[in-house]
Amino acid sequence: MNKTGEKDIAGVIAPPPLIFLAAVLVGLGLEWALRADIGLGRIGLAVGLLTVAEAVAIALWARRQFIKGGTSIRPDMPSEAILTTGPFRFTRNPLYLSLASLQIGIGIAASMAWVIVLAIPALAVIRYGVIAREERYLERKFGETYLDYKNSVRRWL
Repeated sequence: MNKTGEKDIAGVIAPPPLIFLAAVLVGLGLEWALRADIGLGRIGLAVGLLTVAEAVAIALWARRQFIKGGTSIRPDMPSEAILTTGPFRFTRNPLYLSLASLQIGIGIAASMAWVIVLAIPALAVIRYGVIAREERYLERKFGETYLDYKNSVRRWL
């Protein structure tokens, strides 16, 4: 609890990795039921694997910044700092970008159109059910410090 008696967390609707996992699983189910193979072959596999590698690299870079900043990576835990270094210089949400890239990379590598397409609703859920709540929380907790950061760094890219 904070000084005003509110819980000191963002109150997101679900853990972001589970949101993307659900989208991938629904995509796999739709692929099985509707067979939307986009036939990308070896090039698709290579591009998909490179996209997955990029997603993992960004996630590890962002995770390192959370550790250096002394704050939790988990949205169900209190934030102790505003991160402005590493990937947070370019985007306020590098972990959500990496999760979206991971999903899209899996879809490209496996030539599964539904997995790729379902990244769009997953991002919508992240935007309105996670990011909007996190931003309200960070504005309450950090005030001008967060607002200055928010005004100087884009949400996505």
